[in-house]
Amino acid sequence: MTELISMRPLDAWESALAGQPCEVLRSDGSLVPADIQRWSGMPDAADHHLLVDPCSGPTLDVGCGAGRIAEALTTRGITALGLDVSPEAVRLARERGASAVRRDVFGQVPSEGDWQETLLADGNIGIGGDPVRLLRRLRDLMRPEGTALVEVDGPGTGVVHDVIRLRVQGRITGTLPWSWVGVDAVAAVAAEAGFLGCDIRRFGGRHLARLTRREAS
Repeated sequence: MTELISMRPLDAWESALAGQPCEVLRSDGSLVPADIQRWSGMPDAADHHLLVDPCSGPTLDVGCGAGRIAEALTTRGITALGLDVSPEAVRLARERGASAVRRDVFGQVPSEGDWQETLLADGNIGIGGDPVRLLRRLRDLMRPEGTALVEVDGPGTGVVHDVIRLRVQGRITGTLPWSWVGVDAVAAVAAEAGFLGCDIRRFGGRHLARLTRREAS
């Protein structure tokens, strides 16, 4: 039986952030539970090691969700701003003490060109379905000597482009472009976007690419 499209992706995401179970439906029919509980919880050791501790200056958390990373940075004394298209995400982030604004990363962003670090955690390199375009946008937002910290998938993933739908409480959304980039492919994607340096870090089964405009000396 064909499921009827009955909600927008943003509405589904809002419901998921409010506590409703959410599944990601890929074009091949496979279903993957969205890990909302982890994304909305407290930062774990991998979050601190890979995303929080490396930040040394003003940091922009793109697709901040409920704000766990932005809050942790603020607690460390780092100026941090969460960016998300979801009003519920921004509300939750602010509620926990993080600074956050409702913006599209491809639109007008505060302090453009003056961020020391930009973050794409939790697979957010998939935003918009075009990782090269997204990474180029991060370059625009960063200082010339800045760093992009990008969480990626494990070995063997390569680069996957797809259209996904979200399912919440038996209701399903229209399609949403999304991409996955593996640790084995991120250097090539980053180079196409203008990042010459790509340092891979691993912790707790997670993978992070530290991207810079200049190659590491």
